[in-house]
Amino acid sequence: MLADLILRTAVERSLVTRGAVDAARGEGRDPASAETLAVLYSEGTLCPETVLEALADTFALPIAEVGQLMPSPEALALLTVEQIHAAEILPLTVSADTLTIALKNPLKLSGLADLEYLLGLRIDPWLADAAQFQEAWNRTFGVAEARPEPVVPASASGTAAARSEESSDKVGSAPHPSTEDDGAIVQYVNQLVAEALARRASDIHLEPMEQRFRVRLRIDGRLQEAGNPGKHLQLPIVSRLKLMAGMSIAEKRVPQDGRIRMQVGSRAIDLRVSSLPSVFGETLVLRILDRENLRLGLDELGFLADHREQFERLIARPDGIFLVTGPTGSGKSTTLYGALHHLNGPDRKIITVEDPVEYQLSGINQVSVRREIGMDFAVALRAMLRQAPNIIMVGEIRDRETAEIAINAAFTGHMVFSTLHTNDAPSALSRLVDIGVKPFLVAAALRGVLAQRLVRRVCPHCAVQCELDTASCVALGLSTEEARNCLRGRGCARCSDVGYHGRRGIFELLETSEEIARLIYQQANGTELRRRARELGMRTMREDGGRKVAAGITTAEEVLAVTLDDAL
Repeated sequence: MLADLILRTAVERSLVTRGAVDAARGEGRDPASAETLAVLYSEGTLCPETVLEALADTFALPIAEVGQLMPSPEALALLTVEQIHAAEILPLTVSADTLTIALKNPLKLSGLADLEYLLGLRIDPWLADAAQFQEAWNRTFGVAEARPEPVVPASASGTAAARSEESSDKVGSAPHPSTEDDGAIVQYVNQLVAEALARRASDIHLEPMEQRFRVRLRIDGRLQEAGNPGKHLQLPIVSRLKLMAGMSIAEKRVPQDGRIRMQVGSRAIDLRVSSLPSVFGETLVLRILDRENLRLGLDELGFLADHREQFERLIARPDGIFLVTGPTGSGKSTTLYGALHHLNGPDRKIITVEDPVEYQLSGINQVSVRREIGMDFAVALRAMLRQAPNIIMVGEIRDRETAEIAINAAFTGHMVFSTLHTNDAPSALSRLVDIGVKPFLVAAALRGVLAQRLVRRVCPHCAVQCELDTASCVALGLSTEEARNCLRGRGCARCSDVGYHGRRGIFELLETSEEIARLIYQQANGTELRRRARELGMRTMREDGGRKVAAGITTAEEVLAVTLDDAL
């Protein structure tokens, strides 16, 4: 695993070319093996000191010099030899509340939370050169190799069997494996999730191919490969994840869904797992549901001041319907969660019905759709109205029945939030009519529609000023002066040299004015609604994106890739 990490980091940081790695690999070798790394070191193609600095920067760790790799008796006395072996660390010094340690593999960071809990001390990790670490290890323990086993505190060994099922979903706390191979699989899965979190991934894709088992992470909406394991590990890795997710490992012919709850350091995360049979085996996708993402304020969602003021005014209405539209993956649920978080207070009762409940929100009553027992959106919505809520969120309006119940709820004094799959805001108005809702009901109940897309944000750590070309200026409607103040990321360690870090929304917010309501009642088509909405001041997504390009938030390429020409 360490060799995988070093090779990937070296290529991403341009310390070595992909061609040099392939040449060092040679015919028939594992592409991420220690043997490949040894060849690169021996040829002088790769420098260990440079690699150490790159790893330290990537994981924000200080570097331990050789003179510091001298474990103190007090630090060594805190842990048993078995615990130190399992964690692959060197305890160096201890103070009143901190234990300083050295480690050679930064992927082992995820297992330190257990030691902190066990010792009641904060652990301060330092990264050591692998050769210097091994020399200090041999000097201290007189053995040739640190044993790569999962961290299980020795003091808890008596209860390990009883707690094995509970501990199996905690990174760094997997139960003792029955075999050495099982232990390696447990460790790989835990480290994969930890790496995905460290790289801000939203999804983990495990895809069986004919000759290899591909693993990719979706970061800021784009897929990136992540150290593919060998083809021979495909079945045990898939089986391990299905077991953790409560899925049947015997059934490989039909799709399955499951959920894993994990503790990664101090962060509690959920993984929504989906399996799909393919030609070369089961494909798994792990959706990372990180509760820290729910702490976004409206500013972090990407609203500029005028849009935010209008949005806050619309969602604060005492009744009516507010819709968020866009394709899958455009951030609709995150925006609605942000709205609920903004409105949540002790004086309001909020109920949501979702398919499924992805994030658990404090202070909000959440209901999950269960179609197998007849609990769909419409049934849940009827029951929710008997609970006297102030605010209702329906995960998605899919049919006439759900839409009509939601509109009736709006007429009886409830504020209703929901989503639709339409390309722009005006299309949502005609879409409700198309699915069978009477136009006068839509006109009377609808308060507003927000259409959105996600664009990557320019990395603030490596942003440099740039000037847009004439074609981009024309497409975005920017003046020559605005085009001079745009930013672009050069690429740095914080953004993995892509120039982007995180995502922000671009929006199209349509408020249902009297004029728009009249057009809905007259069953105007989407084109006419859009034209009139723009005349009344609605800013399109491309126009909003242009403002954010001029503000240095994103780039012209990002906005033009996800929006249509306003003339269309």
